[in-house]
Amino acid sequence: MTLPARNHTISLADASALTKRFQKANPNAIKAGAFHADQVLKMLGQPGCVAMRVYYGQAADGTGNLVLTAMDSADNDLTGGVILEVVFPCPPFCGGGNSLNS
Repeated sequence: MTLPARNHTISLADASALTKRFQKANPNAIKAGAFHADQVLKMLGQPGCVAMRVYYGQAADGTGNLVLTAMDSADNDLTGGVILEVVFPCPPFCGGGNSLNS
């Protein structure tokens, strides 16, 4: 199934409400994960890539993790190329406090 058109942008107020709700319901979970831009751009620059999918994963020690993969126009994961994981978890990699992470 091809992904339908959608504007994925969100206001800071709405994004803050989403992250605060998650953080309140999951106080011991990581808040976010950071990836280096050059690696994300390499993944997105693969031939046929039209979107990105984020999988929620769990490391062997039980901590949450994210797996990023590129997708083609038929909604298939591009599994033969660059796939990313091993996020820099927030905390401790949260940067300055803002309405998304505090």
